[in-house]
Amino acid sequence: MTEHLPAAVKGDENKLSGAAKDEGERSRELCCDRSVSSLFQDINKRLSLPADIRLPDDYLEKFNVIGPALFEQPISRRLRRVSLSEIGFGKLETYIKLDKLGEGTYATVYKGRSKLTENLVALKEIRLEHEEGAPCTAIREVSLLKDLKHANIVTLHDIIHTQKSLTLVFEYLDKDLKQYLDDCGNVIHVHNVKLFLFQLLRGLSYCHRRKVLHRDLKPQNLLINERGELKLADFGLARAKSIPTKTYSNEVVTLWYRPPDILLGSTDYSTHIDMWGVGCIFYEMATGRPLFPGSTVEEELHFIFKLLGTPTEQTWPGITSNEEFVAFNYPQYRAERLSNHTPRCTAAHMYTFEGKKRISADESMNHAYFSNLGKRVKLLPDSKFKVHTSPILGPCRYGNVTEALWLFLFQRRPSSPCQRFSWKRKR
Repeated sequence: MTEHLPAAVKGDENKLSGAAKDEGERSRELCCDRSVSSLFQDINKRLSLPADIRLPDDYLEKFNVIGPALFEQPISRRLRRVSLSEIGFGKLETYIKLDKLGEGTYATVYKGRSKLTENLVALKEIRLEHEEGAPCTAIREVSLLKDLKHANIVTLHDIIHTQKSLTLVFEYLDKDLKQYLDDCGNVIHVHNVKLFLFQLLRGLSYCHRRKVLHRDLKPQNLLINERGELKLADFGLARAKSIPTKTYSNEVVTLWYRPPDILLGSTDYSTHIDMWGVGCIFYEMATGRPLFPGSTVEEELHFIFKLLGTPTEQTWPGITSNEEFVAFNYPQYRAERLSNHTPRCTAAHMYTFEGKKRISADESMNHAYFSNLGKRVKLLPDSKFKVHTSPILGPCRYGNVTEALWLFLFQRRPSSPCQRFSWKRKR
């Protein structure tokens, strides 16, 4: 029939058939894209991958070999390790070093970028000695952080082991609390102090419920991102209390944040070891200066006793039997009113000589000091403390952290990011 049609009609028919063919190809491509997208989602769920990960283009080809076994129940540890390696985890070439952030005795920290997610990361490169191997602090940090998943604890993304180094890949946060204080001229708005303190307690409460002692709380080990989220970091001195042992080391906690019982040689302690440090950090945030800045153990104890009073058998039973305390022969100081030195908060219950009498992280979170944060913030699941707002305008603005968290809780915005934030809840 078409052979007797005019040429113009034939041309139109060819165009229509070509268009139909193109449309069919596009439909098949869309179906293919949807199937690939669905497959990637299944792989992400099966391997517990980050939601924003971009699987390499050649991974599907490799997946044809190992794919069927990946969806068997249950997935073996070996297969999961192989699958993650094929994607790019555990390989140095997956990460790009950008800037050097700092260097310590055992490790160097770099700012980097992940090729898998395009997100910034922190690369903690630990040098391995030929005879000694990996430092015990690195092994301890890895073993604990693998099981600590909380919005207020830094996330360990990856571990890379080579002959010369062990690299830990963490989520990247802009600065630590010490840097934040310096940027603010040691003046943080009172509402931001409250929000930082609550997040510190929230992360610590999670650790303590799992019998993990941090044992090195200080501003340098508390990281803050541009959204005002605070996270516990550096678990190199942390310890799982559930591991059977009679005593622990007293060579823990930086001197300014070390409790008096540990300063006097106690090795029998529990989660209360961290709460003294929380009180010292709270004071430092609120006033801009350290509470007990001693340079030696003796001087540190002197600062403590001068403020809280020299302990007696009535205030600290058994203290007169402590050889180190007797040897120091401190003057008999009378306790000063804490209200003259510290803001009104749970801090007074954190500065008790006897560890077992210190307030816990859970109890602190329920203190009246936090009542104007509302009840919903205390009911958030462990994995959520995200703030859905634009980056803060600067480290010293009155509205930064307060505005961000308040937006998340009550969807309310102050009229200006620099004004003192309104704490009236949305009705």
